[in-house]
Amino acid sequence: MIRIQEILDKLVSFRADADIESIRKAYVFAAASHAGQVRLSGEPYMSHPLAVANTLVELRLDDSSIIAGFLHDTVEDTHATLARISEEFGGEVAGIVDGVTKISQISFDSKEEQQAENIRKMILAMSEDIRVLIVKLADRLHNMRTLEFQKPAKQLRIAQETMDIYASLANRIGLHRIKMELEDLSFKYIKPDVYDQIYGWLERHRKTDVVYIQQVKHIINTMLVENDIRGLVKGRIKHIYSIYNKMTEQSLTLDEMHDIIAFRVIVQDVKDCYATLGLVHAKWKPVPGRFKDYISVPKGNMYQSLHTTVAGLKGERMEVQIRTEEMDRLAENGLASHWLYKEGSRVQAKDIRQFNWLREMLDWQKVESDSKEFLRTLRFDLFKNEIYVFTPNGDVKVLPENATSVDFAFQVHSKVGEHCAGAKVNGKLVPLHTPLKSGDYVEIITNQQRHPSRDWLKFVKTAKARSRIQHYIRTEERERTITLGKDILEKQGRRYGINFQKALKDIDEQKLAAEFNLRTLDDLYSAVGYSHVQVQKVLKCVQALLAPDKAAALLPGVSLAAVSETEQKNIGKQAERNTDSIAISGGGGVNDILLRFAKCCSPVPGDHIIGYISRGRGITVHTADCPTILAAEPERLLAVNWDGQREAPFPAKIHILSKNIKGTLYKVAGVLLEEDINVDGGNIRSNLDGRSEINLRLEVRDTVQLYQVMAKLRRLDNVLEVMRALAPDAKSRHAQELVE
Repeated sequence: MIRIQEILDKLVSFRADADIESIRKAYVFAAASHAGQVRLSGEPYMSHPLAVANTLVELRLDDSSIIAGFLHDTVEDTHATLARISEEFGGEVAGIVDGVTKISQISFDSKEEQQAENIRKMILAMSEDIRVLIVKLADRLHNMRTLEFQKPAKQLRIAQETMDIYASLANRIGLHRIKMELEDLSFKYIKPDVYDQIYGWLERHRKTDVVYIQQVKHIINTMLVENDIRGLVKGRIKHIYSIYNKMTEQSLTLDEMHDIIAFRVIVQDVKDCYATLGLVHAKWKPVPGRFKDYISVPKGNMYQSLHTTVAGLKGERMEVQIRTEEMDRLAENGLASHWLYKEGSRVQAKDIRQFNWLREMLDWQKVESDSKEFLRTLRFDLFKNEIYVFTPNGDVKVLPENATSVDFAFQVHSKVGEHCAGAKVNGKLVPLHTPLKSGDYVEIITNQQRHPSRDWLKFVKTAKARSRIQHYIRTEERERTITLGKDILEKQGRRYGINFQKALKDIDEQKLAAEFNLRTLDDLYSAVGYSHVQVQKVLKCVQALLAPDKAAALLPGVSLAAVSETEQKNIGKQAERNTDSIAISGGGGVNDILLRFAKCCSPVPGDHIIGYISRGRGITVHTADCPTILAAEPERLLAVNWDGQREAPFPAKIHILSKNIKGTLYKVAGVLLEEDINVDGGNIRSNLDGRSEINLRLEVRDTVQLYQVMAKLRRLDNVLEVMRALAPDAKSRHAQELVE
């Protein structure tokens, strides 16, 4: 187990101004929090935070990251709280610890490649501060190094998770050394037989390979010195997992493998890179087609280097990479230097824009000596416009920022969205309009009786959800307008002595629809339901299409043209008295395009009501004694009646005239509270005569409740008068509506 002093000595060797006191304090805090805890290996639990902190020091991270490395498990595994960490070590450290804790709580049940990619994106989105992800990778690295102490089933699960998620993430942010170690450690448990075979083969050839590496390094070093080029030569055997990938991609056996040894030449500047390349090619014959110039044309991930494969000593192929010190630093520990490199994916345009941003940040770092400030400033916004949420089965769904449970439901399946009745987020019921966050677990509650609501269009963010909701509303509205149009034609027809359904048997339905430039009879019904076509015109057309003898039988002595002016004035009263009326369900909402309740008189269940057919706006329901309906065209009035109740309350307006005495409003509120009535709005005005006018908009079930509360209000000492009120601008507003 590494000791704290070794870590501190390593830290001050390259950063003399490190905050040693705070780092020691974090070590003591973590040791006290984890006191008595032991890892499966039998070592004290503190061996893990020490190892994580050591990795962060080797990566030359800032003080806050190292402190967070010591504390990263305290919130999850001990009684320590984020508030305490923030108090002791500051909000910056607490933020990193909180981010690492959240990532640790994510479950990785799905192993599909696309799901793994979504999870990687989700973690990047959650790691707003890049240090969160680096600390998490250091944590996972040590856990993989000690994975042998876990049970076999858990070993396989953790190894696969590491390969699918964390090794790729390390690759994406340029931690190449950590990426390679995570891959090899994971591969050891995923395919142990193949791992042992490759490992054994490398061990058998190790002595020979070491000698070979030393010989080639000596030759290249000599060439550099002779040509006055300052440089460093490194040689290594490619790691096990990369060898396995090459074997499978090229269908090779181990004995057929070539160029498993790679050399890296690190020089001072770009000019020396090309000079060294010329020396290498002069010494050894290059393999055709194996030269890549990533300096002149960098990879989309900013990677730069010269790659060449040559026939080296004894004709063995060997790969040589030539780069500057800065290029090497970015390739090994740089940020995003290996983005999507060798992952079989293409860099998308969106990511290219992000690379430009990241490149600017790296250019800025060249003149920013404070690495702590650089890391604090660098934020991951690669996927800031996306969130990643889990289904109950562990699948990940990608949604736009601020998406809701309804968006999620339609993403799962159209039927789930269409019957969405509620949602649980992280086990708790939430309103459907609640925005989701990356990492949320979402469960949709469905009910076959529930259907999309027009209100959903106010908060959904995905095109799929919006289009499906609109499609349902259009389909549902069409069905209802067809039914409504059919009812209106039948019932209005009877007022003129026309049996509409019987008449249809004797005329050409297509011809009737064509008279109104429509294709089918259902189109005509729908147009009547929407009031796009006047009922009288349809009935006149039916009359004209009937054979004379049929017309006489159906209309004995009656024609629409013969309806007198006096009779037309009485149509409103006739519509009100008509028992064969349209049923208005309380379930039809105020937002229903086919049915609206007039704001002038605010009808509630129990009122005598009458419908007015507004062109293109469906039916507007008024009270039968509403003054604004008296000027209506009689032929556009429709008899309606209440049918059933809706759960939501109806708005009703009342006007209270009272003495302007202290406590009056308090007593009024007391009556409303006693009757369980909500006040949705209102205003108060005091007059010069010592009286006050109180206008309130109440939410009531029906007229019984409304008049009951009005009666109680009248009995109050200071109240002089209580009455139902019209909207102040009712006449002017509805005068316009009634001519439409």
